Amino acid sequence: MNQGFQRFDVTERFAEGAQFIAGSLRSGTSGRTQAVVDPATGETVYSYELAGTADVDAAVEAAGRAFPEWSGATPGERSDALHRFAAALAEDAGDLAFAESLNCGKPIKLSNEFDVPGSIDNAAFFAGAARHLEGKASGEYSPDHTSSVRREPIGVVGSIAPWNYPLQMAAWKILPAVAAGNTIVLKPAEITPLTSLLFAQAAQRAGLPDGVINIVSGAGRDAGEHLVGHPAVAMTSFTGSTGVGKRVAEIATGTVKRLHLELGGKAPFVVFDDADLEAAVHGAVAGSLINSGQDCTAATRAYVQRPLYDAFVSGVADLMATVRLGDPFDPSTDLGPLISHTQRDRVAGFVDRARAYATVVTGGEAPSAGTYSALAKGAYYRPTLIAGAAQDSEVVQSEIFGPVLVVLPFDSDDEGIALANDTPYGLAASAWSRDVYRTGRATREIKAGCVWVNDHIPIISEMPHGGAKASGFGKDMSAYSFEEYTQVKHVMYDNTAVARKDWHRTVFGDRP
Repeated sequence: MNQGFQRFDVTERFAEGAQFIAGSLRSGTSGRTQAVVDPATGETVYSYELAGTADVDAAVEAAGRAFPEWSGATPGERSDALHRFAAALAEDAGDLAFAESLNCGKPIKLSNEFDVPGSIDNAAFFAGAARHLEGKASGEYSPDHTSSVRREPIGVVGSIAPWNYPLQMAAWKILPAVAAGNTIVLKPAEITPLTSLLFAQAAQRAGLPDGVINIVSGAGRDAGEHLVGHPAVAMTSFTGSTGVGKRVAEIATGTVKRLHLELGGKAPFVVFDDADLEAAVHGAVAGSLINSGQDCTAATRAYVQRPLYDAFVSGVADLMATVRLGDPFDPSTDLGPLISHTQRDRVAGFVDRARAYATVVTGGEAPSAGTYSALAKGAYYRPTLIAGAAQDSEVVQSEIFGPVLVVLPFDSDDEGIALANDTPYGLAASAWSRDVYRTGRATREIKAGCVWVNDHIPIISEMPHGGAKASGFGKDMSAYSFEEYTQVKHVMYDNTAVARKDWHRTVFGDRP
């Protein structure tokens, strides 16, 4: 699916500011300016005033005002609005793709074929799902009563999204919340606010009431912490690192609000000795390099059974060498830059430290100027394969968040599965084998929120996304996400019309 893209002047488009509150753009009030940088060139493409606590208060107030009307709408009315929203997003596909690639350095083919259509599909899914907020069937679970279950919206949701997939994370946070009848204040990463703002503007054009969706573009320690701790925010959903997630949980606990955390990952890629080697090699390169490896479900640890190990290392190294770094807006570019030079240097630090105890098979460096002159200025890093690291080493245990794959051998199936589980994380994994019993065992025993079989990375709106262990709890996408954004209420009706119930004897004694 190729929707093309169109360039626009970012400064002109967001001249009024990068806060979207109660249906209009406005400037922040923190007194501090944030630069939005094109990571492919290092050039500033937009500057704006960061949100302060007053902006968060205004956004939460707007969401609170909008809640009674929106939560009181019928499921069909919310569904109709979200169908219009999906259509508006489709109309904006070119702008969304341009902004996402400009702000994040994603190859335009990734924005066009993955981020944008995935977000549109998510909107279409939740437009339908809004009509299916179901509970347990009414019934007489007590002989004298009829019970039923109501699934009600929670209230104002305060969500925080990361910088690696700004558009998709806006969709994942906003859509299930509003489909369930909540209103929301989203804080995108302050370095990547553009597509979240476009997303909210599309919702307004689609006719969603002002205040249902609000965007505050601010720093985590100011706007983010104030949003999570706000007493009028009933629920927080956070996607980001495990370390920051712990801080979010601490703040949320202070006001006893509902919490959903999707945190870091260190996904294992387990290749058994009967796997299709060519498929595994291609899957490992694609799964480790998508979005320049800045994906919490990216393949990061390849465990390969020893008979295939050498051929796998050779095959991955050869295929990585063919990956084309370049201008994100060149349709032939395979790999764009990392989000920033700071992130590029962080990734390089992991690799450089690993040289002391492992072998960098290919990559392991930032490119110099080549056919695309901006490569030297951008935050690029070559696809990197590391072999010979120990299981307890830093590159195996820590989330690198870059285009780096570490490969280790294993002998028995027991060992392969044990190694796959031997990190604090549990977000995603994959198992590669032609044997259905082997893969069946892997899907049962690998501790992760998603286990792919003979593939790695695909996601679909109908299926849940979320982790276990230090990767957090709760689900994005799918009807399962409504468990995060609704309150289940038990309603019980007396069927007897008897004033003096038999159980009253336990309170005021035996009486004739």
